[in-house]
Amino acid sequence: MLVPRILFGLAITAGIFVSAPASAQFFLKSANLAGERVTGTEPGMTGPALPGANGDEVRAALVWNLRAALNVAALQCQFEPTLLTLPNYNAMLKDHETELRTAYATLEKYFSRTLKDKKKGMTELDKFGTRIYSGFSTVQGQLSFCQTAASIGHDALFVKRGALSELAHDRMRELRASLAPWGEQFRNRASYSVPFQPLPPFGNDKCWKKGRYQAKKCGPLQVASRS
Repeated sequence: MLVPRILFGLAITAGIFVSAPASAQFFLKSANLAGERVTGTEPGMTGPALPGANGDEVRAALVWNLRAALNVAALQCQFEPTLLTLPNYNAMLKDHETELRTAYATLEKYFSRTLKDKKKGMTELDKFGTRIYSGFSTVQGQLSFCQTAASIGHDALFVKRGALSELAHDRMRELRASLAPWGEQFRNRASYSVPFQPLPPFGNDKCWKKGRYQAKKCGPLQVASRS
């Protein structure tokens, strides 16, 4: 009976490692970036400020920021496939399609209302979206951002439909903090290299439509290969 017990023990151990969160792709000990829940009115939490926005509009902005961040991660973090940023992002779009569509419509009404012109409002909404995407592009903080965004993208798959905004409120502060350059916390003097990943052209409005990259207009994204 000794052999089956050994095999059973090995199976449990293997299961622990398989089910463990993706927290050790880059660091033995990652920085603890968890922060307090945000209202959305704190400086920088929605990217550009939204003067005069009501509660629903601020909530929509947080949801759209979360979507943008996970979109950037899906494009920028493919150098580490085990993070699953791309498939989880696509699944999130499908699972929370209704809430995302509502958030976009709410922001569209905000800009039309504050500018008192629907056409100008759409133009400003496009600029707002581009600024959000640019705000989540990072080089020095790429590892911590990719790791944090992967964790949040995973959690988004288990949020009930209609409650994606709750995830945005809970983890937007952490997501913003991940953009700073964080390194190894176990031995924080240890050196590490960031694999170069070409960034999408976030500053070019023509390359984006409703937060989606337009490959037909700007060409395919260049993904760095692993050596």
